[in-house]
Amino acid sequence: MRVTLSVIKADIGGYVGHSECHPDVIACAKEKLEEAKKSKLLIDYCVTKCGDDLQLIMTHKRGEEDEKIHRLAWDTFVAGTKVAKKLKLHGAGQDLLTDAFSGNVKGMGPGVAEMEFEEREAESIIIFMADKTAAGSWNMPLYKIFADPFNTIGLVIAPNMHCGFAFEVHDVKEHKKITLNAPDEIYDMLIFLGAPGRFVIKSIYHRETKNIGAVSSTQKLSFLAGRYVGKDDPVCIVRCQGEFPAVGEALEPFASPILVMGWMRGSHMGPLMPVSVADSTPSRFDGPPRVIALGFQLARGKLVGPRDMFEDKAFDLARVKANEMADLMRRHGPFEPHRLPLDEMEYTTMPGVMKKLSERFVELE
Repeated sequence: MRVTLSVIKADIGGYVGHSECHPDVIACAKEKLEEAKKSKLLIDYCVTKCGDDLQLIMTHKRGEEDEKIHRLAWDTFVAGTKVAKKLKLHGAGQDLLTDAFSGNVKGMGPGVAEMEFEEREAESIIIFMADKTAAGSWNMPLYKIFADPFNTIGLVIAPNMHCGFAFEVHDVKEHKKITLNAPDEIYDMLIFLGAPGRFVIKSIYHRETKNIGAVSSTQKLSFLAGRYVGKDDPVCIVRCQGEFPAVGEALEPFASPILVMGWMRGSHMGPLMPVSVADSTPSRFDGPPRVIALGFQLARGKLVGPRDMFEDKAFDLARVKANEMADLMRRHGPFEPHRLPLDEMEYTTMPGVMKKLSERFVELE
């Protein structure tokens, strides 16, 4: 059967600060999605959290960017915001950038990753969800999963993967896209993927079958109040097994933590720490950035799961390494490379400071 998997997330209130999603907000979301399931709008759903982000995982038959599905997510976030305001949670409704729904949630604040596909005989799915980082954080893991034979041996020894994958890459500042093929064009592709603040992987396709293998929540950025918003705390769906990388190959990149943009005030570099859902509660300097992975089997659209994939003790060393990397970066305080370059900082007083001190700058002799 043909099924659509939609993952829509939003930060609608933190508990305490930016560290956690309150149980009452999660309960409110479950109630809304249960009503939608009973009405047959949804086949199935799972509500979870990553840090202070509420995550809505939904299956249905309505295709991508469906107005009714997006309205359901929006109305759920609005209802959750009311709960958050009642509890005086931090930043209640902060990812809802407009007052009214307008067809779909893209450009309105929430992050969206959706894919429509023909469900296979055995459909293994991993949904990655991150907090305190941006969409470009998926660049290196997705490259390793779908293009690096040192990570994914299936690219070498599995006949149905030997052809490689096509990567749709978005320029999120210029709002353009390009499709590049691996392995043929990996050197060209890495020029862009190595600049995750601007170029991000949107989707990945099997080159022979054209079937979609992965999609991320890369959104067109909204420029409000002098800064880009609506780009943080991304989600990513990866299909596994068969003509796609195995589950273990999809998880392997996260065993070696990498530095990503985000952390405190969205303005620092920090290690991406793989954790269980229970440990996705960033509190040290509002971090370090966290990533969770929930695994599902799909059965006629039903979500069989989730399995908390990073709960595995095999990722304990990755967490130790991430904490060590956090120590190293924190030593730099307000200096780069811990603090982001000025043109990448999400929140900054730089424009105001430059205006105040502009007359004191003089030409060099």
